[in-house]
Amino acid sequence: MTFTVMELVVAKRNFVRSCLLNAGLICFVSGCFDSEPPAPASAGAKPLQQLSAEVVNVSAQPWPKVVRSHGNLIPDDRADVGSRIDGRVETVHIDLGDVVTEGMPLVTLSQTELKLRIAQAEAQLMQARAAVGLKPDVPLTQLDPENAPPVLEQKAVWNEAKTNLERATQLLSRKSITAAEMEQYQASESVAEARFRSALNGVHEKIALIGVREAEVALAKEDFTNSVIVAPFNGVVQQRHVSPGTYVRVGDSTATIVRLDQLRFHGTISERFAMELKVGQSLQLQIESIDEPVTATISRTSPAIDLASRSLQLEAVIDNSDGRLRSGLFAEARIVINSNATAIAVPPSSLVDFAGAEKVWKVVNGESREQTVLTGERRPEGVEIVQGLHEGDVILLDGNSGAVAKITVIDSLQSKRTDSAGSADITQAGAGSAPGSAD
Repeated sequence: MTFTVMELVVAKRNFVRSCLLNAGLICFVSGCFDSEPPAPASAGAKPLQQLSAEVVNVSAQPWPKVVRSHGNLIPDDRADVGSRIDGRVETVHIDLGDVVTEGMPLVTLSQTELKLRIAQAEAQLMQARAAVGLKPDVPLTQLDPENAPPVLEQKAVWNEAKTNLERATQLLSRKSITAAEMEQYQASESVAEARFRSALNGVHEKIALIGVREAEVALAKEDFTNSVIVAPFNGVVQQRHVSPGTYVRVGDSTATIVRLDQLRFHGTISERFAMELKVGQSLQLQIESIDEPVTATISRTSPAIDLASRSLQLEAVIDNSDGRLRSGLFAEARIVINSNATAIAVPPSSLVDFAGAEKVWKVVNGESREQTVLTGERRPEGVEIVQGLHEGDVILLDGNSGAVAKITVIDSLQSKRTDSAGSADITQAGAGSAPGSAD
């Protein structure tokens, strides 16, 4: 016997209807109308456990606004000490790391030729002084040009010519000489006067020459002094550039000296904080090789924003008289730009890190619940909460022991201000306090 497809579909549908009808009859007979109502769905849920825990009352507390800056420590002064004259290095008095004082010899150049130049200049000076009859121990200011020997000689000749002219004038009045002879006497007197004037000018020229010779002597002695290259200030030798026998020219560096009793921190901050940065604001430098932070104040700021990096350059002077810091050290600066700012902060123990997210256990109506938070800066006085908690919320102090439970409060912690600088302490009742920082 064969069936069509439609007949098979209809038969299957009738079979399903009969099964559903039989199941309804069984339910009706066995208990659909039982006298006891079914238990509610929630009757099988477990009751919340009881948990005794310490809690923290979240509140705003002093949280000075801090900006971080990275930079380096550079010497207050740094000099490549060069030579002022040409010469060959004869002696090197210093080496790497030596401490030098102002005026201390660093390098000495050959001085033999310089001594000869001084002797030559002094001899030429003596020659110029002798030409005007000036003794070695007599200063030039005491010389009267008219009393110089060349001038005295020509003055005597001029006086003789004037006397002869006067005598000739008397003779001419008595007709004892002719007019031609009179003219000869007059000419001789004029020539003698001219020679006197010339001798006087010659003495003035030689006085000027004496000044030139004196300057030459001074220059020769200056070159001799410069043959010993000295330290320009108190410092430390950072590098030595020459050795004995090296020929140096004017300006060639012989050594690099740095001043380390005072260092400068050079750093930058973002443009958005530039208007809040002021000279005199405090900062703390965290240096990797130094355990404790170094405190300083901003001494200088750039007048303009750097167009390439969109940042503002700052500078702070650091006292290094004890010599514990070295130039070139990298430092991270924490600059307090608003000491009166506040923020919501919680103890680090209340935070739980799970799968890359930070959470706290928040107590609501006596029950603890997980609350995801966004944290900010971490300081000794706590961890800043940027998002997720509000002032007045209550959270568990120990986040690792938290669970969904009914909370019985053992004790609570309150945040309060402890000093006028804006630092905050989180104090547990009956358990002491942990000091904070306003850096």
